[in-house]
Amino acid sequence: MKPTPETLLGLEAYSRQRARLRAAVIPHRKLRSLQLGDHMTLQFEDETTIRYQIQEMLRIEKIFEADAIQQEIDAYAPLIPDGSNWKATMLLEYPDVEQRRRELARLVGVERQMYVEVAGCEPVFAVADEDLERSTPDKTASVHFLRFEFTPQALRAMRQGAAIAVGCSHPHYTARQPLGAAIRDALLRDFTAA
Repeated sequence: MKPTPETLLGLEAYSRQRARLRAAVIPHRKLRSLQLGDHMTLQFEDETTIRYQIQEMLRIEKIFEADAIQQEIDAYAPLIPDGSNWKATMLLEYPDVEQRRRELARLVGVERQMYVEVAGCEPVFAVADEDLERSTPDKTASVHFLRFEFTPQALRAMRQGAAIAVGCSHPHYTARQPLGAAIRDALLRDFTAA
């Protein structure tokens, strides 16, 4: 279920429940997070992570007017998977400013080199940054939004237990990580939410 203004908590109610909600969402997010190599993290989003993000934005910006609340929902709701895909926030993390500048210049196009590999199926490459372009010809952004859209064959194979791996095939950042049982189980639940 996608958030609506009626299903979100008001600022005061959220403030009272924030500590409890945060304590619940942290392990949920951790379960849906995948480290790929030394400098890349994929945070696979779902209704819980996006609802929390919206509530936090409303709190930070002190948004309480209906139109502004709807704008936040409209900005974040497209990141909720809708039954045949996974959606992820990709973070490129380089703590050193100079290294970050240098690597982001080397990694132009990395967001289009992200893939999910399901055993027995063709790799599924990410559709990146559908809302707006985040890269220039000179550098990529440190944050990208990805959608992995699966074929019926890949969905069937995953449900039947096929091995799954996530990878990056950029010439300056090659990495591949098989999904462990916990993250795999969490992500497979995204296919029942439509």
